Amino acid sequence: MDAEMITAGESTVLRFERRFAHPVAKVWRAITEPAQLAHWFPAAVETELKIGAPMTFTFPDAAPIDGDRGGEILEIDPPKVYAFRWHKDVLRFELVPDGDGCILYFSQTLGGGELGRLAAGRNAAGWDHCLAALAARLDGREPEPFTHWLSAMEHYVDVFGLAEGTRTDTAEGTELRFALDLVWKPVDEAGKFVPGLVETVEPGKVDWELFADPDFGTRLVLTHVVPAEHADAELAAWPARLKEFFAAVHTGQ
Repeated sequence: MDAEMITAGESTVLRFERRFAHPVAKVWRAITEPAQLAHWFPAAVETELKIGAPMTFTFPDAAPIDGDRGGEILEIDPPKVYAFRWHKDVLRFELVPDGDGCILYFSQTLGGGELGRLAAGRNAAGWDHCLAALAARLDGREPEPFTHWLSAMEHYVDVFGLAEGTRTDTAEGTELRFALDLVWKPVDEAGKFVPGLVETVEPGKVDWELFADPDFGTRLVLTHVVPAEHADAELAAWPARLKEFFAAVHTGQ
């Protein structure tokens, strides 16, 4: 079941729903106990299970993530609700009995405004994998390796419309603006593929910026000023170009 992305006030929220053929008490332990979280959650967790308790999250050495990733427990109502802040985001788990099993309602409220929203595709793909690993842990199975993350993220970028651009009429023409999440790819590596993206585009003028944000990773921001009569066609054409660019950056081809 695909994740859902909604807007709640000024926040972007990802919502997931999973049914497990296991009692609430068993699933509760799997989503709250650090020793159990180690089998499916993306970072090692240290905390006490009480409201206001600080939390530390430690990523594997290979994870290309910088900065303070602390948090705190915001809500805990055993064995129903568990919510905590993780850096700029809020994660909330709610368990509801369902016959001989239970349903997990999980949400991630993304911090960081537009930068956070742009990461919704990667987050949704990542949580799908984590929740599959949770299901495997509960069933006593080994989780499947996450070998399809590129296509999974591209799927959510399409579903959520994250590659769609905006248009603004200016004195020089119609300005089209696009932003693309490149995850944690180093800027110098991603930059090698920009000429192939922009040099053959016409008519109009293309400007771009690549930058690395310590909280959200690498971003491409691109503007294309075109004559008004070409705006609709170029607005429709850019998402496919950006999809090819994203794939090239992450496959090296």
